[in-house]
Amino acid sequence: RYLGYRKSIVLGGLMMGAGYFMMGIHSLTMLYVAMTLVIVGNGFFKPNISTLLGNFYSTDEYKDKKDEGYNIFYMGINVGAFICNFFGAALQILLGWQYAFMAAGIGMFIGVVVFLLGTKHYTGFDQKKGTQEGDMPFYKIVLFILVPSIVFGIIGWFLKGVQSEMNPDSAIFGSDSTDAFIFACIPVIYFYASLYFKAKPDEKRPIGALLSIFAVVILFWAVFKLNGSALTTWADRYTDRQVTGTTEKVFSTLVQSKEITYAKAETELYDEQFRLQKENGVVKKVVDYPVYFRNVAPEKLPEEGTKISVWATNLSQSINPGWVIILTPLIVAFFTFLRSRKKEPSTPTKIAFGLLIS
Repeated sequence: RYLGYRKSIVLGGLMMGAGYFMMGIHSLTMLYVAMTLVIVGNGFFKPNISTLLGNFYSTDEYKDKKDEGYNIFYMGINVGAFICNFFGAALQILLGWQYAFMAAGIGMFIGVVVFLLGTKHYTGFDQKKGTQEGDMPFYKIVLFILVPSIVFGIIGWFLKGVQSEMNPDSAIFGSDSTDAFIFACIPVIYFYASLYFKAKPDEKRPIGALLSIFAVVILFWAVFKLNGSALTTWADRYTDRQVTGTTEKVFSTLVQSKEITYAKAETELYDEQFRLQKENGVVKKVVDYPVYFRNVAPEKLPEEGTKISVWATNLSQSINPGWVIILTPLIVAFFTFLRSRKKEPSTPTKIAFGLLIS
């Protein structure tokens, strides 16, 4: 509304780049600042760049190529998502996590430069629309959605449930941060529900359909975004990552694996569910074998003092984009075949099939 697509995208990219750089600073305060920059920057960046692409394909000349345009766009994202983990693994093994985050920041800044260099290709499609008739003013969005969400989030953070051995912090939904998030969602859900119930009879059906898609998409992304946490944790602690022979030589040469020694030494303390144990914010230490060996079958444990090579955990993040890269050309070819026979489904139908499969 106010900055236009191009300025919003550039601002978002710069904020995310700065956030990635700041994640390399070993400080809890800086971590929260960095995460805030990444979150807000992503809000500026992601929806605007997708809409800008849609605007480009809204003309009669390119309207029939919109699906192909988004396929190329999505393919490009996943090619980057597939490759970056190999660089991240090498940088983490050679130099440390801070350099891997810094590399992400550099990549983001390069992306902003490339975007600016291509300005001539989307001139005229990046104009700001301003407030349209019927749009909710910004101050109402803040007062009716943002402020109530913050208030409810704070309530959720401080509200306590039943304390137990499994729940020492008395969290209602597992952790204070989860409580805060769920409570913060209440005003947002109320707002969208009120849109439906206050709508005119002839508007309820399309609004209901849109809200149903919202609900399904929210559930999909909630599960999908576990990639960065649950999938990585599973790869780290529940997956046999040992590499031997030729595979070990290849991974070692490419700096995609690291060595672990089967010997007792000071290490972080994890409980039976592999949750890191802290006391007053400080990680507890214990003399034990590396946590990787906890799930290794007794008969497969190496000899005392032996070193083994395991592939880097963050390589698991390349599994999903790898499948996208493999399957996208096949899906595009399938719909191209249907189009040649004049049987290609509409874009909403394609989305419906995607939601159904998900």
